[in-house]
Amino acid sequence: MCPKRVLAATVVIPAVLLLAGPAAAWPFGGKKDAPAPAAAAAATPAASPQKTPPVIAAPQKATPAQRAEARRYEPLAAAAFWGREVDIDPRDVEASIALSQSLRTLGRFQDAADTIQAALIVDPNNLNALLEIARAKIGMNQGFYAIEPARKAAALAPRDWRPVGLLAVAYEQAQRDEEALAAHRQAVALAPDEPAALSNYAMFQAARGDLPGAETLLRRAVASPRVTAKVRQNLALVVGLQGRLPEAERLARQDLPPEMVASNLAWLRAALAQGGGTPAAGRSYQSVTGGL
Repeated sequence: MCPKRVLAATVVIPAVLLLAGPAAAWPFGGKKDAPAPAAAAAATPAASPQKTPPVIAAPQKATPAQRAEARRYEPLAAAAFWGREVDIDPRDVEASIALSQSLRTLGRFQDAADTIQAALIVDPNNLNALLEIARAKIGMNQGFYAIEPARKAAALAPRDWRPVGLLAVAYEQAQRDEEALAAHRQAVALAPDEPAALSNYAMFQAARGDLPGAETLLRRAVASPRVTAKVRQNLALVVGLQGRLPEAERLARQDLPPEMVASNLAWLRAALAQGGGTPAAGRSYQSVTGGL
């Protein structure tokens, strides 16, 4: 063989080896290809989906129609209804006033005062809230603390007899009789036919020994179509304290069950036997002032 041909063959073989890729050069011992992205993703375990907590709907306030219906509820049911409304929205002054009224009717005067005090923080010039806090304080026999809110209410509504009437009773409890008398007269002047104003003035007179004057005022009150059982029973008390027990009994039976009538008559007989001609404070006779 010609030496030049051998040399050419020797040179060609390395050139071929250099041009070949790694896999072609080493088909059994080369590096493995990196896995494709899709394959890598398939090899990774899928993350478990997170559970979404159930959505709890916020409680909804009652509709105006539901609120109007609730105003006809008995006190216990009304207190439950309005208590829920206040829980939903503590700044709801209307609901707070209604709740306070219900609690007061149930005799829970301190709870009523606490409820309405919170409402007054929200709306310090709300007339009905001021009246309600005064009523609650009077219900606890804390008339002194009813004077300021009653005065403020009277300033807000100078032609409304209710603030003045509350002020009169508050003055009574604070033993400020001259101011109480003036306030009672003003309340009756503002509302000459209002049974509650007449009844409260009458009971003020009766407590100071003017039973005939009290009876005159109470008879005006019971002539009103808006008269309440409380006002009629105040008349029964005043009539009975003047010794006219049969008439007092007839009046009492209009509104009271037999056992309560018997209890009241027994109280009247005992009062007359002791020479008592005025209704004493803290009396057990089942009658109270006409309300405001």
